[in-house]
Amino acid sequence: MNKISIGLAAASLSAACASTPPPRAEERAPVSVATAAVEMTNLPAVVEGGGVVRARVTAVVASRVMAPISAVAVRAGDHVRRGDVLVTLDARDLRANQARADAAALSASDAVRAAEADVRASASAVRLATLTRDRVATLEAKRSATAEELDQADAALSAAEAQHAGSQARLASVVAARDAANAAADAAAIATTYATLTAPFDGIVADRRAEPGSMAVPGAPMLTLDESTAYRLEVRLDDSRAALVHAGAAVDVRIDASATTVAGHVGEIANVDPASHSFLVKIDLPAAPDLRSGQFGRAWFPGAPRRALTISATALVRRGQLTFAFLVEPGRRVRLRPVSIGAASGDRVELLAGLRAGDRVVVSPDPSLGDGAAVAGARP
Repeated sequence: MNKISIGLAAASLSAACASTPPPRAEERAPVSVATAAVEMTNLPAVVEGGGVVRARVTAVVASRVMAPISAVAVRAGDHVRRGDVLVTLDARDLRANQARADAAALSASDAVRAAEADVRASASAVRLATLTRDRVATLEAKRSATAEELDQADAALSAAEAQHAGSQARLASVVAARDAANAAADAAAIATTYATLTAPFDGIVADRRAEPGSMAVPGAPMLTLDESTAYRLEVRLDDSRAALVHAGAAVDVRIDASATTVAGHVGEIANVDPASHSFLVKIDLPAAPDLRSGQFGRAWFPGAPRRALTISATALVRRGQLTFAFLVEPGRRVRLRPVSIGAASGDRVELLAGLRAGDRVVVSPDPSLGDGAAVAGARP
């Protein structure tokens, strides 16, 4: 019986030891932690504005002549190089006009050559009439010719000079006509080139409104081409923000499609619209392969600093949708306190509620740190 009693006692002792609960957080050894103060600091004020991405250079491709569209070589979204053929028009009328103008220019050149020959002939006639008049005058002085013969020689010389003057005037007229015909031929040759529309720069086809078989009308847009290497974000701000924006200033920009924040620079600032009391800011963006016109983006403009209660970002503990911080109490124990936070600036986060200025919190807390735990190395 004594052996049985001893065995039962041992079993009871073993069960009691197995059911002994672990020590509470308050009873554990102090945990060494680092702390930082909740304090008032300067936070930069930031003004957010939304806008649309636009190409810095956009070209609307339109025809200069009325002609049927023969072919459209590109579609929206295509990348093109400078000089690539975009649209081809039916050029038969244009080529016929050019041939007509070339023929007129050739005919005018022939007329100039004929007029030059007439001038040379009339000049020869003037020289001959002059020599004849001089001989008759010599003979008349020697009484070998009559005065009437001298008068006839003078009249013949005057007629030759008049004919020469007339031929020179006709030459000037046909030369002017030839120049006009050559200019018309040049214009017709240039007009023929209007049948082929090419890309003015490297870019992306943003819009296509032309189809083969339809009629191209002068000035009517057929394609819209965006330069693919330079984009900007156009943001409209209230006129009260005018003092915050300066040309050349650096601005943080995030395009929703990429969700990446990049550094832009203010390129242009438009005047304030008196109707809407707002102004347009054009922010130059760094080159990126995924940028496209029409994308939405946001820009953050720096404002004047403001005083705010802040906490170290490393002191925040996130559990689900809630945010906490370990507050170090005067007894060198920590309490998990829910906090409400605002904007972040560097390694500091604005504290809206939950703690006061001067409170000390644990920074970079160990995941095993629990509510009510004793800590060491903390300055209360």
